[in-house]
Amino acid sequence: MIPCLFLKFTGIPCPGCGGQRSLLHLLQGDFSEAFLLYPAIYPLFIFGLLLLTNMIKPFKQYASWISTSGYFSVGVVLIHYGFKLFQTLI
Repeated sequence: MIPCLFLKFTGIPCPGCGGQRSLLHLLQGDFSEAFLLYPAIYPLFIFGLLLLTNMIKPFKQYASWISTSGYFSVGVVLIHYGFKLFQTLI
């Protein structure tokens, strides 16, 4: 796996730390472990599917779904990152 350079140089995890391991668990079918490692994996997966679907067959309603899904994904990433930083500082 590709090491996180931000973590390596600063000692602080980045917002994406855990995403690769989570994706590996998701591809292996271990859905609960994927969520525990990186809770944003499912909103990001849905966001990616909506983007891909919109590229293949665009509809007007997809624009609002994509923006809502994107905002939700960013929110989950930031909340998870806040908890991860809090645990690092303790």
